[in-house]
Amino acid sequence: MNPYQKYKNQSVESMSQGELLVLLLNESIKDLKRAELSLQDKQYEKFNTNIDYFQKIIRYLNQTLDMEQPVSHDLQRLYGYLLFNTGRVLAGRERKASEIPEMITIMTDLRDGFAGASKQTTTSHIVEEKRVVV
Repeated sequence: MNPYQKYKNQSVESMSQGELLVLLLNESIKDLKRAELSLQDKQYEKFNTNIDYFQKIIRYLNQTLDMEQPVSHDLQRLYGYLLFNTGRVLAGRERKASEIPEMITIMTDLRDGFAGASKQTTTSHIVEEKRVVV
């Protein structure tokens, strides 16, 4: 394994769950943007590959939901909606390309929300640790 790959693996392994979630959401946004560009350039193989990557991430996020948490039911519906829309985009390509920017917006809002929550949780945890030490 090359040193860069080793570094990347160690970096991912040391991330918190919140950081990993934000990383996955970032990757899904990149996949959608690449798919949109590929579709504009009529590079259908790249388009299909990027949509496939996006769908894999959304399916993984859906499968890993903790259904004991109330927000999980809403996320499950959102993920289902995104998968439905990607199916429509795949079936219609140029006719349904207008769906991609909406999905990018949804994923960006979701990422920003989770990033903010993760940051608050990390900050709260640090404050609690300092209280214990004092």
